[in-house]
Amino acid sequence: MTVEESKCLQANAFIQSELFQEYEIQEEVAFKVNLNVLVECLSIFGGSIFGGGTTPSLKMCYGGHGSPLILLLEEAGVLTDCSINTQEADDTLDFNFCNSGVVNKVIMRSECLRDIFSELDMSSDVLEIVMSPAAPYFRLSTFGSYGTSHTDISKESDMIENFACTRTMSQRYRLGLLRPLSKPLTVAQKVSVRTDDRGFLCFQFMIKTEDNHICFVEFFCCPEEELDG
Repeated sequence: MTVEESKCLQANAFIQSELFQEYEIQEEVAFKVNLNVLVECLSIFGGSIFGGGTTPSLKMCYGGHGSPLILLLEEAGVLTDCSINTQEADDTLDFNFCNSGVVNKVIMRSECLRDIFSELDMSSDVLEIVMSPAAPYFRLSTFGSYGTSHTDISKESDMIENFACTRTMSQRYRLGLLRPLSKPLTVAQKVSVRTDDRGFLCFQFMIKTEDNHICFVEFFCCPEEELDG
């Protein structure tokens, strides 16, 4: 599932077939639905499908080109069906983010970034990320109404599982675009932060389900402006 915003942010959720009780696909299809409508339908039982309390069962059906997406949700014997109009899928952005271009990579426990993001100064327009083989190693900075704030994480921190930075890079990203990161941070076990030689940013979240299956959510974001360093 892919969501894009402002032609500079892309989020991808990869859901393996093993996560489904039944997975029957006759052919590869692609279509577009209204995200707000989809979320509203999935939250029809009070949002418990996203975690907490009992989890409703979900069945998704799609009849092919031009057909609506049918959602069948059941919880405690209560059945609700939703029909969402579909549209032709747009061509998604190709950020051309490949491993050969990655210059800096940090893998950390998600609670580390979760705490940092919960305390970011949201009056700042941008979030500056510094990744470096030398101190400060990994720094997040905001520039809000009450001044500049820095949060540093050492490569020796217990929260860091892998630190592979080859050169110092300092880039700014629109903070408003990164706010959705707070949702996968609440459920992820680990997060990988990578930047390539163009300053493009990739967050990859590893999420473990209740039955120990693994799925991934990935965010790509282009830099707001170039900085020296």
